[in-house]
Amino acid sequence: QVQLVESGGGLVQAGESLRLSCAASGRTVSSLRMGWFRQAPGKEREFVASFPWTFGNILYADSVKGRFIISRDNAKNTLYLQMNSLKPEDTAVYYCAGSLATGGSYRYWGQGTQVTVSS
Repeated sequence: QVQLVESGGGLVQAGESLRLSCAASGRTVSSLRMGWFRQAPGKEREFVASFPWTFGNILYADSVKGRFIISRDNAKNTLYLQMNSLKPEDTAVYYCAGSLATGGSYRYWGQGTQVTVSS
């Protein structure tokens, strides 16, 4: 069974940075297609960024392109999301997700970590 545990959320001011971590167990991150999603109050969960399993491109939502960087550390079995130049509209619960499939929906989800950006 794959388990994903996020950490690194918090309260920051606009313009500051945060790095989220997603520690995986049960499978190696190098064997999973992984992604970050977020859900703001009153809104649906939305895609933020994804890291391919083997082949393919790293993808970003237009709203975070140029500010956020997704990366993976195979030795630590951890996925990261470096968030720079944070804006109040980035405030949300951020979720890590994983899949054994190369496409389609994600099967495994973390519990989420809160990110709050004050203006």
